[in-house]
Amino acid sequence: MTKYVFGIDLGGTTVKLGLFSTDGELLDKWEIPTRTENGGEHILPDISASMSEKLRQRGISLSDVTGAGIGVPGAVLDDSVVKPCVNLNGWGGNIAEKLSALCGLPVKVVNDANAAALGEMWLGGGKGFENVVFVTLGTGVGGGIILGGKLLSGFHGCGGELGHMKIYEDAPTACGCGKRGCLEQFASATGIANTAKRLLAETDTPSPLRELETVTAKDVLDAAKAGDPLSCHAAEVFGDALGRALASVSCVCDPEVFVLGGGVSKAGSYIIDLVRKAFVKYAFPPSEITEFALASLGNDAGICGAAKLALGK
Repeated sequence: MTKYVFGIDLGGTTVKLGLFSTDGELLDKWEIPTRTENGGEHILPDISASMSEKLRQRGISLSDVTGAGIGVPGAVLDDSVVKPCVNLNGWGGNIAEKLSALCGLPVKVVNDANAAALGEMWLGGGKGFENVVFVTLGTGVGGGIILGGKLLSGFHGCGGELGHMKIYEDAPTACGCGKRGCLEQFASATGIANTAKRLLAETDTPSPLRELETVTAKDVLDAAKAGDPLSCHAAEVFGDALGRALASVSCVCDPEVFVLGGGVSKAGSYIIDLVRKAFVKYAFPPSEITEFALASLGNDAGICGAAKLALGK
């Protein structure tokens, strides 16, 4: 008889939910609004009610569900306790205990970037590997580290916060964390755009970017792929920063593969080539052969990883 597991990805605007078979088949996925008012008091009851309704619709007994995993935008301790989430109005606490009491299932909780890392290892770009570093390149830089098939979350729940590795002594402005020289300032979508804007202001190099009212990372990478020298320079700053950072990461956890995801990864093999070139330049020689891959699950990575955590296998 088929057994099932729920994977949940809690965001600031919506909650994504997935119903999986225990062998990894995504059977159904849907979304509900994230109601953050009153300290987020509705979040867990809404999730529990939505899970119950899905089981009712599909005629599945609760006894056939092995558990649920939930990814959250904050630090998590012991697969259960969530430190207050800034973008959820300070929501947190022992979420595993609270949701389990509501839905009648064993529950495990994980940071959302770590959930995406697990998902990519299980069903995506890192499939077939047990030692994976996942890097998500979006508005910021996040990540997840998996060693021997297990997440490295750390004592403070901050394992995998790759975006706040200090890679340069300084930067023109402060990072969102208050420090300067963080990876996120150079390797995020925001960082790529800011580098290009700085080069536009500091040089008179001709560039199609000068014709744009707003410069985005996609604009920069598209222009770089078309051969624009200024955009190529900005892209190389990105590649050097991320390659340098991952070379340091490889000295600590020596992964089999780095999986790159997030919006910036849509530039495809172009960014893989940029980052690998810099990685080889900085890496300890035995790790130069570490593989690079693109994430493949997109927005489903979080629910996949949360389900994987709940399965515990």
